[in-house]
Amino acid sequence: MKIPVLSMAFVLLGGSALAFAQDLESSFQSLKDAEEKNDAALVKKLSAATSVLAKQAIAEPAPAAEEDKAGWTNRVAYGKEVESYTEYVLYAVAVKSPPATTVDLMATLEQANPKSKYLDQGYGNYLYALTQSGGAAKIPAVAEKALANFPDNLDLLMYLANHGMSLTYANRLVAAATKQTKPPEGVPEADWEKKRTTALGQGYYIAGVASFGKSQWNVADKNLRAALPLIRGNDTMTAEALFELGVANYQFGKMTLNKARVLEGAKFSDQCAAIQGPRAEQAWKNSAAMKTEAAAMR
Repeated sequence: MKIPVLSMAFVLLGGSALAFAQDLESSFQSLKDAEEKNDAALVKKLSAATSVLAKQAIAEPAPAAEEDKAGWTNRVAYGKEVESYTEYVLYAVAVKSPPATTVDLMATLEQANPKSKYLDQGYGNYLYALTQSGGAAKIPAVAEKALANFPDNLDLLMYLANHGMSLTYANRLVAAATKQTKPPEGVPEADWEKKRTTALGQGYYIAGVASFGKSQWNVADKNLRAALPLIRGNDTMTAEALFELGVANYQFGKMTLNKARVLEGAKFSDQCAAIQGPRAEQAWKNSAAMKTEAAAMR
């Protein structure tokens, strides 16, 4: 993160104002040095101290004299840049640290500014670090609280959708991933597209499985069909999707006396049976029964 050099407006100050400006610049430089050394403990300490000074600069009252306003504008802008850096540095060191340190620094950032854009970027690392450091039980509460500030965060939605196979969160995940076509600042487009595809695949899959569990056959069919091309390569998910597509199409076809949908169910069941795994044998049996029933239909 680039921070502009100290404005000449500070140099032109006098007395206590100049001393404060020098304290801010000194604290900021020490924080940058701590980041370069990847000293997590010092970064945590100095980010808090520097933030206090930066907020004081931001809160400086506007001068009455017109000739003083340009310098004041520069000082406030500088304070805002430094304040942003105090958040960035917690994130930057956190994502390079061992899990326990990541959790500590991200929690510190969360406390300092729960709406920081760097939290939005770092929640994936944060949740993973909680898992790795023995804090998995805390994740649901952390994710739900964070979602209030970042309602379209893919990492938060993916976790909450997977946690309990939630239809509500799965639908929100699909909606968020669908509209976020451009990568966030600093994220390579290829990496973002891969993440988006994963999020969409999981969202559609979970929505389909959850709808299947509620016997919402057409909704399950729609979501699981959408999931198939996105989860290609994951045999476990693909087999389950195909199995449930088979049953959903069969059930809907049976309810509506639609022979084509019953045969569609048999087709999906055959595809599931071709994937070695726990669903294969039952899918083969389902297919045979579906074909027999379809043959008796007009």
